[in-house]
Formats: sequence, C-alpha cells, structure tokens
Amino acid sequence: MRTYKYLIIGGGMVADGAARGIRELDPDGSIGILSADVDPPYTRPALTKKLWTDPSFGWDQVPLGTPLATGADLDLETEVTSIDRKKHQVRSAEGQTVGYERLLLATGVHPRQLDNAQDDAVIYFRSAADYHRVRRLATPGRRFVIVGGGYIGSELAAALIGQECEVTLVFPEETLGASMFPSGIASGYQSLFTDAGVQILPGRQASAVGRDGRVTVVTLDDGNALEADAVIAGLGTVPACGLAESADLEVDDGIVVDARLRTSDRSIWAAGDVASYPDTILGRTRVEHVDSARKMGHAVGRSMAGDPEPYAYTPYFYSVVLGVSWQAVGTLDPSLEVLETRTGDGKPVVIYLNSAGEPVGVLLWQAEGRLDAARMLLAHRPTDREEIARSIR
Repeated sequence: MRTYKYLIIGGGMVADGAARGIRELDPDGSIGILSADVDPPYTRPALTKKLWTDPSFGWDQVPLGTPLATGADLDLETEVTSIDRKKHQVRSAEGQTVGYERLLLATGVHPRQLDNAQDDAVIYFRSAADYHRVRRLATPGRRFVIVGGGYIGSELAAALIGQECEVTLVFPEETLGASMFPSGIASGYQSLFTDAGVQILPGRQASAVGRDGRVTVVTLDDGNALEADAVIAGLGTVPACGLAESADLEVDDGIVVDARLRTSDRSIWAAGDVASYPDTILGRTRVEHVDSARKMGHAVGRSMAGDPEPYAYTPYFYSVVLGVSWQAVGTLDPSLEVLETRTGDGKPVVIYLNSAGEPVGVLLWQAEGRLDAARMLLAHRPTDREEIARSIR
C-alpha cells in the first residue's frame, strides 16, 4: 500500500496550488494526487474565456504542469469512494487503498442536472473534455441552445456567436444578469448579446430535452420547442460533499473548515469550491471562482505543511464577454438596496447595502484596479452614504 505524507483528493487548480504551497515549506515530503478527471490539473477559466477569444493562447498553455513542478504522484481517472479516518486511508472505486498523514479534500462541485433530459442529449459544461466536444461542434451555422444565463451560459454564448454559430440563450430571469445586477446595468448587459446576434429567451426554462434523429429538441415550460445541433446547460452547481459526509466530517453547504482550512478532523483539510470557510470580511461563505481556487489552494498547502497563519484573503470574481469586463467582491443581490456611483474616470460602480445600510458587495463595471478599495470598504462597513460613494474613485 502506498502512503503519502500529503494526499490530495481532486485534480483541479486547488490541487495544483496546494502541491506548490506544500513545496514552499516542505521540499521533500511525498505528495499524492488522486483525481477522477482524465486530464492533469489545468487552468479552468480558459475553457470559456481565452481559448475562444485570444488566438495566441493555445491548448499547450492550459495544463499547469503540476507533477513536474512539485514532484507529486498523479493518478488520473481515480474516484475515491471512502475515507477511513482511524486508519488514515482512502479507498478508490477500483479497490486500491492509499494511506496518508495529512489529507486534502479538493473535490469541487457537480453541475446541476436538467430534469427530464435524455442521456447524452445535454452537455453539462465543466471539464476540458466538454470544451473539446463543444469546440469540435462550433462550426459556422451550427445551432446551439444554451440553458442558463450565469457565467457558463453567458460566456459560452459570447464564445459561440464569435464562431458564427446560431445561439439561443434560455434563462428564467426577466433580464440577463438580473440575479446580480441592477436593472439598468442588466438591460445594457443583455443588449450586448442581442446586438451580437444571440437570440435571448428570458423568463423561460427547459422542461425536457431529447433527441429526434440527429436533432436535439428542447421543450420549454411554455410548450414551445427549440431544435438544436447541441444543447449546453449551465445551471449552477452543488458542492461535492459526499465523501466528507460519508466520513462524518462537518458539512453545511460545503465542507466546514476553520481559519487554517482544517475540517472537523485535524488531519484533514478542505479547500476550493467545496469548502465553507470563515472569510475575514464576508463571514462564513463558500466561493466558486478561480481567484479563490488559486489563493486558497496555495494557502491550504502551506497550512498542511505547518504554516500557522490563518487564511485571510477575500477573493474576487469576474467575467469578460463581448468586450466588456466586470469584477466583484462580496454579495451581488439586486434585491438589496443598491448605491450606484462612478469612479473618477466615469466607470460605473454598484455598492450593495444590507438592512443596516452597510456595504456587503461591490460591482466594478469596466473599472480596473479598484479591488483593494472594494475590499477595504467591505471590511470597514461605513454607513454614511457619501463616505461609501467616495470610497471607490
């Protein structure tokens, strides 16, 4: 039986960051990575961003080179099914047992599935394999229906319209982006897509998806049907907590960790999309964005190797579509009171206020270089409106 000083379950960006963080403090301790994926760790945001928009950015720039950089052993297509906390062992679906001294759960999230969808009729876009499948299909004139108007749906709609495909975007909100942005910004955001040629179907959901020969048919909740060459779903995710739950670790909308990213078992850590952690500004939260994966992955590796420093970074999230970029920190909820202002050079800023009038989220629209100011505002939480408006210039 193999035994590692550091064993990582999951093969994404968190695993890469953790292995590199470990090596900063422990150059020789053995590291094992057990990944259910078919590909080594890679830069996931590229799947919906630069690979579509930057001709100079090729697939060779996507892999992170984790084994070479860290000396970690990497087992691909290996699903871990159980943890024996007493024996410090994990077991895979193939029956192999691997021992550990310190264990990291970086199991990520699972995409939400469509109800009443025929097997293989929908691409639940998440992995490199999904990217390659969509890329092969993305020839001029091909018809795509995208269900869901979040990050995945909007970025892929923009990417595919850039490939001269016919794109229909279906989502339940009244306006694209309405779940995050004030109405004025959401309307302008939606116009970017309609102006680019994307057919927008707001206020609709898919009730069934099936095949009719070579055509995929999406039946909407109003009874109308859409024919497509391919259907992509981006309906959000659920944290992959099954392994932690079966091991009786504390779980509450994610694997619960402390400020050093340790679980309720002092020999087991968790990080990334799956981890519910105590953010120093936002309070206990779970964040599913690349900035969090990078920073938390690095921090959890150092923590596993003995660094006593608590994780104190508040991540941001962002998107870039059709020439427009935005960044945000905290909670974007237009049902909250919002304060709309502008930077000194006229870029829109939206500040979301809780019931006490304190800022809990900041949206920066085409306003680069102001993330630190946004974090400082959320940390200090002033209630004076003029002071809040002046804080990000």
